[in-house]
Amino acid sequence: MAPTDQQELQAINQIAEALSSSERRRLLYLCECPETDNSIACVKEMLKSKVMGHDRGRAFLAELLLQLRRFDILRKVIGVSKHEVERDLQYQQNLPRFRVLMAHVSEDMAYEDLDTVKFLLSRTLPREKMENAKSFLDVIIELEKLDLVSPERVDYVEECLINTGRIDLAKKVATYKMSVATPEQHLSQQQRCRAPCPPPPTPSSSHSFPQTRQGQSLHTVTGNRPVPVHVQQNCQSQLNWYKFNSNPRGVCVIIDCVGNDGGMLEQTFKALHFNVVIYKWLSVDDTLSALRGIFKQRENLKGDGFVCCIISRGTANHLLGTDTYSARLHLDSVRGLFTADTCPMMAGKPKLFFIQRYSVPEFQPCARMHHRDEDLETDGCDGLSRYDYIPTDADVFWSHCWTDERQLEQGHHRSVYLKVLTDALLKGQKRKTKLVDIHTEVNGAIFEHNRTNPGANYHIDLKHTLRKDLCLQ
Repeated sequence: MAPTDQQELQAINQIAEALSSSERRRLLYLCECPETDNSIACVKEMLKSKVMGHDRGRAFLAELLLQLRRFDILRKVIGVSKHEVERDLQYQQNLPRFRVLMAHVSEDMAYEDLDTVKFLLSRTLPREKMENAKSFLDVIIELEKLDLVSPERVDYVEECLINTGRIDLAKKVATYKMSVATPEQHLSQQQRCRAPCPPPPTPSSSHSFPQTRQGQSLHTVTGNRPVPVHVQQNCQSQLNWYKFNSNPRGVCVIIDCVGNDGGMLEQTFKALHFNVVIYKWLSVDDTLSALRGIFKQRENLKGDGFVCCIISRGTANHLLGTDTYSARLHLDSVRGLFTADTCPMMAGKPKLFFIQRYSVPEFQPCARMHHRDEDLETDGCDGLSRYDYIPTDADVFWSHCWTDERQLEQGHHRSVYLKVLTDALLKGQKRKTKLVDIHTEVNGAIFEHNRTNPGANYHIDLKHTLRKDLCLQ
């Protein structure tokens, strides 16, 4: 046997042995394999038939691992990084785009979303199939068998996601649909979006089934009863706003290492319908542990968003907590704990950070005391990254304010930034104001404060990667 063949067989063996049962299931789907047996032996044989004797066999394995988000196996077995594979995919892709999309949509589905899908399709698919479906991918496979879904027909999937409330996923499907549509289909879709959307039901018809975006009820295969769906007020409105109406809206973690304004933040975010968890006087290690542990409680993953507020002394890029310089936490590491890579269950959901830092002079600690990004663990979240469709750093709102530590020497000091922020958030809730516009109001108030108090200036750095509008109603 040639050395190259031996290397490929060894790579296939290592990959199949390292994947979980659900990952092997996705792998078979991505490879367009009709085999329902996702055992290790079956996966090995399938990969052997796909890879052995093909010039791009190793590239095929690399692309599979990239889509499965097993970057560890990618580097260890194939010997390349995800960035190298992504670069190569710009020129040639081996996996079907439709199957990649469906696999990633399935990964983005929370458990409660899957339950909703099963309910909505309970009259379309047999009960036995619904009970055996462990993922959205299982549902898609059954819909494909009924010829309701195919690479050219994804309307059914798009409507299902809209009815489930996953507008973010529906938008990805719509983008794919436009990319594969013929010129005639493009024209038809444009005309449909220009057409006026159906009016909301009158009070007398509140118990009837509302209409879909196209003005037609979504029927099951039996055709004798429509599935209830939400009224679409505007063809594009829901696609341009984050879903933000769960109760609670999500979890808000507050870490107050100074002891002055944590209570004010707690009251504000409770009024904004968040489940608030507050910690006071934490060291850097305790801060890191608290942040890691947020999503160990599964109910914290069910909300529509996440808020993190930190009040701490620090330097330009690091937080000190209650420590001096013996330990410090890089601000990027805080944000990195909740990206789509490290916490996939929060992918597609807005993540809001409000940081009040009291600046202390810079000092370079020993390297061994520094918290590095690679030290971070992600035991609070499970699943794989989806950033092929949701970029790793997407959906982040980062508001970082700093002022001189000497202000803490004043008796009963309160942060001007946090006071202005909480007032603006509560007013914005009543007025249904966009978050970005709320922060513009905060910027104006801080500018006015600095103008009248030149010796106690506050500085704000706002960065965000929000892909849609957000209203904290």
